[in-house]
Amino acid sequence: AGIWLSHQGTSECERFLEKPVIALGVFLMVVSLAGLIGACCRVSWLLWFYLLVMFLLIVLLFCFTIFAFVVTNKGAGEVVSGKGYKEYRLGDYSNWLQKRVNSDKNWNKIKSCLRDSKVCQSLIDDQSNTQVDQFYQEHLTAIQSGCCKPSNDCNFTPTTSTNPDCRAWNNDPSILCYNCQSCKAGLLDNIKSDWKKVAVVNVIFLIFLIVVYSIGCCAFRNNREDNEWKRYP
Repeated sequence: AGIWLSHQGTSECERFLEKPVIALGVFLMVVSLAGLIGACCRVSWLLWFYLLVMFLLIVLLFCFTIFAFVVTNKGAGEVVSGKGYKEYRLGDYSNWLQKRVNSDKNWNKIKSCLRDSKVCQSLIDDQSNTQVDQFYQEHLTAIQSGCCKPSNDCNFTPTTSTNPDCRAWNNDPSILCYNCQSCKAGLLDNIKSDWKKVAVVNVIFLIFLIVVYSIGCCAFRNNREDNEWKRYP
C-alpha cells in the first residue's frame, strides 16, 4: 500500500503517508515471520514476542476505533433552503478536531495540500460560464462548499454580516476562502466521513486479528506441551 501511495500521489501532501505505511508494513511482516518461525520450528520465545505484539496491536486498534467513533459523533452540514449545497460551521464539530485545525502550524500545511489538490480550480474551470443562480443549485462537496466560495451569509456581495468568513473571503484563486472557518469545517466533515469508514474497516480487521491471535495462542500451547513431552520421555 505504501509503494502504491508513492506512485499514485501527485504532491508531497498526497504522499505523506508513504513512509509510515511502508514502515508499518515491514514491521508487521517481521512480526508475522517471527510468529510463523516460532510455530513451525517450535521456538517458544519467538511466539511469545509475536503474541505480545499482536496483543498490543489489538488493544491499540480497539482504542483507536472507539476514539474514531467518539470524535466523529458530532457535526453535520446545514441544509440551506433553495441551495444545492450545505453550509458547514466549525463549532458543530468535536473540540478535539477543532483544536487540530485551529493550530496555525497545522492549518498552513493543510491549506498547502488543498491548493495542491486544486479542489477549487476544478470547480472554477467547470463553472466558469455559470450564472450565480445556477451555481447555487450545484451539489458541492464539503470542502468545495467551505473553501471555494464565501459563506451564504455573505451572498457574494459586500455585507455587514458579523460572520468573520465574509472578511476572510478573497477572489484571488490562491486565497478564496482557505482562511475561513467554513473551510476548516468542510475539511472536518470530510475527515468525519472518512474516519467513520475507517472505523468500520477497523472493526472487521479487529475481528480478523483476534482470530489470528487465537490461532497463535493454540500454537504456543502446543509448543509448551511438546516441550514437556520431550523433557519427560
